[in-house]
Amino acid sequence: MSEFLNNMKAAAKADKKTIVLPEGEDPRTIDAARAIIAEGIAELVILGDPATIDVEGATVIDPKTAPKHDEYANAFYELRKAKGVTPEQANEQLNDATYFGTMMVKMGDADGLVSGACHSTANTLRPALQILKTAPGTKLVSSFFIMCTPTSYGQDGTLLFADCGLNIAPDADQLSEIAIASAATWESLIGSEPHVAMLSYSTMGSAGGDTAQKVQEATRLAKQKAPELSLDGDLQLDAALEATVGKLKAPESTVPGAANVLVFPDLAAGNIGYKLVQRFAKAEAYGPVLQGIAAPVNDLSRGCSAEDIVGVVAITAVQAQKMA
Repeated sequence: MSEFLNNMKAAAKADKKTIVLPEGEDPRTIDAARAIIAEGIAELVILGDPATIDVEGATVIDPKTAPKHDEYANAFYELRKAKGVTPEQANEQLNDATYFGTMMVKMGDADGLVSGACHSTANTLRPALQILKTAPGTKLVSSFFIMCTPTSYGQDGTLLFADCGLNIAPDADQLSEIAIASAATWESLIGSEPHVAMLSYSTMGSAGGDTAQKVQEATRLAKQKAPELSLDGDLQLDAALEATVGKLKAPESTVPGAANVLVFPDLAAGNIGYKLVQRFAKAEAYGPVLQGIAAPVNDLSRGCSAEDIVGVVAITAVQAQKMA
């Protein structure tokens, strides 16, 4: 187990939060729930059929028959009536476990939600954006992975990769927002200074093309918005991670060799990149974790393991502590 995950678990245990798991029908969720309860990481609410879910120490709720179903449906109607939602539609919508769980967070009956083991990112994110909305001052919701690798890169092998799970083709301004949010997330979760590398196939304008130019513009915007950040680009991956390569390719930059936050130019690069590192380097990959929502709601890869769910729940609990 990585030092990062140990730290997240220890922090979660110190101030236990209530996390909702809407996918009570998934065996990995149940295995993870048992481990979370056994380790004392969080209080859990599992959504599903109480007759078939047996996790000692967790609260199991069937959204369709829950005592607060009507209360939540009425609150959801008030939130969405301007969008044309009727009371009847709101009542039906709250039969959906992810919507019900997100309303639990909205109503203060839970501190965060983790889903996605058997649902798409859209099914997790849509209720969060409709109900919880974005955090104050946030222009863009994005996602990241914490990658714990058996290397010396980043901080003792730990790095943040963004965006690997949500924004398909961010423009330069959106990419700058992802970089700034990811830097803040690194500082919040890891507790050390972020060093952000804006990745490309080009280093400091060494190659042309629309993608390289977009990353160069995103770097300019990010520096303009957050001049205090240690951030640079465009950088090729080897220049970002290897000090000797970085000194050769970007001698005036302080980021190469110190990068711990890697911002990818688009979702294709980010998603392929994290999976390559996870499979070939045998890295632990925690995410996709969402940043920019008003309360912690986090997605899972549908290829996740029970251990991955435990890790994301611990991260979600720590996010809830920071937002409290």
